[in-house]
Amino acid sequence: MPESGVRAQSMKDQRAKEEKPKGVLYYLGMGISGGLLALVILVGALVIVIPKIAGAIPMTVLTSSMEPGLPPGTLIVVKPIDTDEIRVGDVITYQIESNKPGVITHRVTAITNSSNGSRTFTLKGDNNDVVDDLQVIPVQVVGKLWYSVPWIGYVSNFVNGSGKSWVVPLAAIALFIYAGYMITSGIVTSIRKRARSHLDADAEAETEVATDAPAEEPVRKRKPPID
Repeated sequence: MPESGVRAQSMKDQRAKEEKPKGVLYYLGMGISGGLLALVILVGALVIVIPKIAGAIPMTVLTSSMEPGLPPGTLIVVKPIDTDEIRVGDVITYQIESNKPGVITHRVTAITNSSNGSRTFTLKGDNNDVVDDLQVIPVQVVGKLWYSVPWIGYVSNFVNGSGKSWVVPLAAIALFIYAGYMITSGIVTSIRKRARSHLDADAEAETEVATDAPAEEPVRKRKPPID
């Protein structure tokens, strides 16, 4: 085979080795990394972004009084509401004492409207046998349950508490690094594909030249004369 044909065949063999199909572990790793990234983005949106945009408050259920719907560790997001819009069956969060940090999240079981136009609310935990001791007045109401996410409450406590100073910046840096890696990987892959296309074209051209070249007739040895 001519030298150009051998070189072309060698280049094709090399590319075949480079383009060897990726294994299951590669795709599994890509799937896991993509899933983790999506999970981080989702948790960040539920815990920080959406509540901040809506003016809502993320909280964590710490007791079992609202089981089974809101078990301990559940993230609840409470949105401010006009107390005139509260209805029986709503789950609301109220201050145990007005203007103090302690709060309770229970379900409204009764609403009392007095003759002077004021309202009070009777609340009870879904898992409790009796209603709460005291009637709740509108000034104590923090808001109404907007949405809840199981198991994320402890993460919310950490992110919005002691870990807030470094978790959020670290997560942002990690996302930027991952995005940079994906962009760089895409660019490198694109460059390699272009280079391989050029090599393929050169190899095909060399193969055609080798095929079209006239074949050389082998030199026959002359037999010595017979005496």
